[in-house]
Amino acid sequence: MASLSLSTVPTNTTSRSSRPPFFSKTSTHLFKVSCNGSSDERLKNSENNPIKPILPMQNNNVDRRNMLLGLGGLYGVANFTSIGSALAYPITAPDNISDCVAATVGVTDPENAVRGVACCPPSSQTTPAPYSLPDFTTLRVRPAAHRLTSDYVDKYRAAIAAMKALPDDDPRSWKQQGKIHCAYCNGAYSQEMNGHKELKLQVHNSSLFYPFHRWYLYFYERILGSLISDPTFALPYWNWDSPMGMLLLAMLETPVTDPSSKTDRTDPKFNSLFDPYRNVAHLPPSIIDLNYRGTESGAYCVDQISSNLSTMYTQMVSSATTTDAFFGTNPDPVTASTAGTIERGAHTAVHIWVGNPRMTNNEDLGNFYSAGYDPAFYLHHANVDRMWKVWKDLNPFTNKDPDNDDWNNASYVFYDENKNLVRVYNKDCVDIKKMGYDYEDSRIPWIKSRPVARVKASKVAAKSVGVVKKVEEIKFPVKLDKIVKVLVKRPATKRSESDKKKATEMLFLNGINYNSEQFFKFDVLVDDVDDGIETTASSSEFAGTFAQVPHGLRGEKMVMTSGAAFGITELLEDIEAEGDEYVLVTLVPRAGTDDATISEIKIQLVPIA
Repeated sequence: MASLSLSTVPTNTTSRSSRPPFFSKTSTHLFKVSCNGSSDERLKNSENNPIKPILPMQNNNVDRRNMLLGLGGLYGVANFTSIGSALAYPITAPDNISDCVAATVGVTDPENAVRGVACCPPSSQTTPAPYSLPDFTTLRVRPAAHRLTSDYVDKYRAAIAAMKALPDDDPRSWKQQGKIHCAYCNGAYSQEMNGHKELKLQVHNSSLFYPFHRWYLYFYERILGSLISDPTFALPYWNWDSPMGMLLLAMLETPVTDPSSKTDRTDPKFNSLFDPYRNVAHLPPSIIDLNYRGTESGAYCVDQISSNLSTMYTQMVSSATTTDAFFGTNPDPVTASTAGTIERGAHTAVHIWVGNPRMTNNEDLGNFYSAGYDPAFYLHHANVDRMWKVWKDLNPFTNKDPDNDDWNNASYVFYDENKNLVRVYNKDCVDIKKMGYDYEDSRIPWIKSRPVARVKASKVAAKSVGVVKKVEEIKFPVKLDKIVKVLVKRPATKRSESDKKKATEMLFLNGINYNSEQFFKFDVLVDDVDDGIETTASSSEFAGTFAQVPHGLRGEKMVMTSGAAFGITELLEDIEAEGDEYVLVTLVPRAGTDDATISEIKIQLVPIA
């Protein structure tokens, strides 16, 4: 990336203040990104830039003391012990979504939870009706947020202000919209509709991550449009996968004039898009780190942008070679579901990067219970949703939606823009044009940012025999409290191009058990040469990462069990290791790994659809 020439990126990735203020405060300058200026040059940019579902039930033996099953993944106070047959039914949100408990899962300190953990929506006397998509005559086109005109920004702020002006008990209100994420993501609901009231719902860490959030944003967007009487209003997306969008958006932090005052006094608190609980160290001109580990990388802008683009390439292309790899897998109480590449990667990084680390629970974006109270959340997830569309468009022949009954018929309950309680299904959200919206085109420069090998044909695996144990010699589970190295046998060597078109080579990490009450992250390297130089996402040897926003209960260690899959076909090509019988897999702890373990490491060939 030495030839990278951008007139719109800052020289440093983060401001260097030694101790950021406790609360977020606005930047008083507008900014334009430049990599060519001095290190203290500030950026100059502008804002222009009633039927109940019938479910098949099974008998399941579940140790209720040790396990809470989430929609995506396993929760447990200790390691889960014995679990009976798989829960073979579509996960279903309860009819009465106001009948829920305090959403304390993921809140390290409930007493100091500034947003509150009472996340149940207003009570309703009606049973949710199956939702039917309207016939749309005009598509709402979601624009890139950094290219918005000032008029669009004003309209967006007016819509948010109107939502914030609604009474708190109105299901369309800002507070109630924020509560949705809290309730579905922090343990407020049970699986009572599936006959298991003792089991918690959790919409992360599985293939349900994308469809839940797509429906969430769909109703949020339609509510905003209805409040300003504009059915064409479309939610902007934060284009953090492209260099021009790799900063916290100016419109979120800009001070505006008090609308109730005759003076010209401006203050960020009058900006309806402002949130006081953001990490002020990451205000512009800081460049976002899509592989953020909770500490600053210290990289200069060109290096950080290069790393971000390579991160996106890995998570969208080389590692996301199957439907399960990109989406994650369906909930499974026996083996635990896996999280998709973007969910456990860039999605988590943005949450943690924006959240305020000086708040007890990393409010707002840094904890699922409070994330929905920051307007940045919806812009962030609009881009996550866009990644779903982009991934399918990259290769329509192989990149396909999940297609099984349990996924298709999984359902959630929301209030629509008319305050009607409705039930929606995954199968009805796979085509965004049928949902009445599309995305404004943006370049995807990461498609040309395939990582480059640090060392080719290193034969490091062969040289490590006798020094590093082979996977068959390891006693599992292994702890992640320090760097883990293991030799893993490949199922085949020197595969032909024809073979590669039929099956992709995947590295699987199964039974990842970690303390979910804190930020958790580790990186995965393949055939990394230990030469004292850190391997970054710009290197082919960097297979990917596993990172999770907190999911835990204060006072009880909440163990969550998950898994991850990494496509390594291109990686092995790049490092010239296709003929090697074994590869050296290195797991590098980054955050919250002291009590973490992994139960299985293997490489398999997975058929390509």
